[in-house]
Amino acid sequence: MPFLPNRRVARSAFAAASIGLFALSACGARDNAAKGGRHGQQGTPEVGYIVIQPASVPMVTELAARTNAYQTSEVRPQVSGIIRKRFFTEGSFVKKGQPLYQIDPSLYRAATNQAAANLASAQASAEAAKIKADRYAPLAKEQAVAAQDYTDAAAAARQASAAVAQNRAALDTAKINLRFTTVPAPISGKIGRSLFTEGALVANNQTDPLAVISALDPIYVDIQQSSADLLRLRRALAGGGAVPTKAEVHLKLEDGSDYGYVGSVEFSEVTVDPTTGTVNLRARFPNPQGLLLPGMFVRADFAQASDPNAFLIPQTAVTRDPQGNAQVYVLSADSKAIPRNVTTSRTVGTNWVVTGGLKQGDKVITEGIGKLKPNQPVKAVPAGSPQKIGAPQGGKRTGKGG
Repeated sequence: MPFLPNRRVARSAFAAASIGLFALSACGARDNAAKGGRHGQQGTPEVGYIVIQPASVPMVTELAARTNAYQTSEVRPQVSGIIRKRFFTEGSFVKKGQPLYQIDPSLYRAATNQAAANLASAQASAEAAKIKADRYAPLAKEQAVAAQDYTDAAAAARQASAAVAQNRAALDTAKINLRFTTVPAPISGKIGRSLFTEGALVANNQTDPLAVISALDPIYVDIQQSSADLLRLRRALAGGGAVPTKAEVHLKLEDGSDYGYVGSVEFSEVTVDPTTGTVNLRARFPNPQGLLLPGMFVRADFAQASDPNAFLIPQTAVTRDPQGNAQVYVLSADSKAIPRNVTTSRTVGTNWVVTGGLKQGDKVITEGIGKLKPNQPVKAVPAGSPQKIGAPQGGKRTGKGG
């Protein structure tokens, strides 16, 4: 019959389609079996948790600060005269006692010579007066000379001795002034530009210094903290909510980079600046390379106290609800993921500092949070445990088949 071949073709196509559907369903079953081995039986997700314990967390504050020289000295003349020489290079490092300027010493050398001559003359007069008084002493006892003559001779000898002392002091003053014609560095440090050149007339009572020297290693950093923040800190310390700690200071430079050295707070002012409402704290930093210069604006990070009852939670464990509140998933006794609102104050490294909403011993889920639903049963393992992947059912698969 003419229609028989068409029936055979139809039966062959139906059989081929049935085989394909069976193969696809078999592949799907094996895939589901493999997924069941990865996620646990009945699709229960596997999560990692940590058991939280209170930790002492530094209460870090970032404040504006400004650098100041450790020592600053204005080089000033102590005698008047014309500058003859300058012995330093502007911007260089100078040592304490190093000669910086030479003021014309001619007048002061002459004054020294004159004072020395006056002293010699006074010493000669004093010697003659003493000899005369000594000669009159026995004669006065024998009444060979008048008593008044001896009294006058003795007084003259004492006056001559006082004149010697006066002239010796004048010589010392002249020598000091002669020494002051060489102007030395009062401290060691970097010297700035010279405000007076060779040939300039300087005076010992002038307003402007010859130059300024700044000692930069170590260097001071003055930190401005508001009096309100300081008051809150002191109340926390008094109430036991915080404990004092050694204030180590870290700096961020103007370009945002971290300064490589750590400083320490030296002291805090005892008064509040009435114009700014701040208290000045001074920190001391090493500055061996001279990277910090006086007047630079920096940011100072330091901890004046630590919170002994805070919890550190990885940032990946903290999520936000639709209202923006921070929350974490806590593992319940029956192995369910329970959402709980928490209070986060700040971050420390890769962790949130949680100050409310948790208690010691809570198990906080930190791994596998992406597909969790509230109150969902989970398979919990300690965080960091290797993931267990189930073997596919039916033995090892080979080939490209599904």
